[in-house]
Amino acid sequence: MNDAELLEKARAGDRAALETLLTAHQSQIYRFGMRICRDPEDARDVLQDTMLAMARGVRDFRGSSSISTWLYTIARSFCIKKRRRSVYAPAEEHSLDTEASGEAAQLVDQARSPDEALAGKQVERALEEAIAALDPMYREVLVLRDVEGLTAPEVAEVLGINVQAVKSRLHRARLSVRAHVAPVLGVPAAEEKAPTAVQCPDVLTLFSQHLEDEISAEVCAAMERHLQGCSRCRNTCDSLKSTLALCRTAGPSVEVPAAVQASVKVALRNFLSEKP
Repeated sequence: MNDAELLEKARAGDRAALETLLTAHQSQIYRFGMRICRDPEDARDVLQDTMLAMARGVRDFRGSSSISTWLYTIARSFCIKKRRRSVYAPAEEHSLDTEASGEAAQLVDQARSPDEALAGKQVERALEEAIAALDPMYREVLVLRDVEGLTAPEVAEVLGINVQAVKSRLHRARLSVRAHVAPVLGVPAAEEKAPTAVQCPDVLTLFSQHLEDEISAEVCAAMERHLQGCSRCRNTCDSLKSTLALCRTAGPSVEVPAAVQASVKVALRNFLSEKP
């Protein structure tokens, strides 16, 4: 059954359908918790609290938004609570690579040479560090839009802000992450630091805006013509494309540990068994 069918049965009191529905969405909520809270224990709590909140409120959910959007909205509220409680927590961030993936993160991809595997790990780590370094208001926009793949209007709904604010934060987050990742992507330092010529447009912002349908066809065509004749801007733009491609493949890399899945399942079943 698809989500809509499971939701209909869950609202009618089918506990098996509710559990199946929650299980289907647990990975994305855990990933979101890991990337926003940056702590495995907090991500586990966010996942469990979100699942229980959905179980409590499923009969009142009428589908005005997607299930994913609803769950991200709930998860974000618990992430905010965690953030407020951890004001005095150590400043050091946990690595998604070591904490979320555990021993699997230590395995080398046999399809790649050792040098390629090392380079891949360096890029992954640079991306993690770049996302972690973002202010939370920018991090959550980038994670929802470019990692989890929500549309800008869906992100706006989750965050309770307008679409233009989402796009404004998103452009800034993308450029910040790209600047952090660019060195390991091989962008020449000389080109990175070279002063922008008078005729060079801000290709990074323009490309980000192009992805959000914010520039006209004429501006887009002018940018493409410029890129054809300017290798510096072309390399700069390509580095942003590569960074966003990395973001899109970053979602599945964070798996829900078996122990966390078991803990959440027990909590959910205990809750359901107590319901009248």
